[in-house]
Amino acid sequence: MPSKAEPAPLVAAPPDRLAKVFFALGDATRLRLVAVLCAGGVFSIAQLTASTEISRQAVTKHLQVLGEAGLVTDLRLGRERLWQFDPTQLDEARRTLEVIGRQWEAALAKLKAFAESD
Repeated sequence: MPSKAEPAPLVAAPPDRLAKVFFALGDATRLRLVAVLCAGGVFSIAQLTASTEISRQAVTKHLQVLGEAGLVTDLRLGRERLWQFDPTQLDEARRTLEVIGRQWEAALAKLKAFAESD
């Protein structure tokens, strides 16, 4: 009986870490925060809540989730915490989606070849 080749990995990064990234991005408020932070710079909670109706406490909790996913980092400046975007985990998620996309394209090509072989 011939041995099967090992399948290509489904993801380019550890699934646990990716799950945290996708979970964090799955909330509309957190996604908006990431978009603001991606624009560049370092932002305080006051700056992030200035044009919204979201409380500072709620934004802080969302930033903690984003931080646990590795999407943002914070630094202390006196009594204030400043937040900034860290693209590392988002880049890993993007690469993973590219891997999945290539695998999907290969599977569709096999299906098409099979369907056309009759």
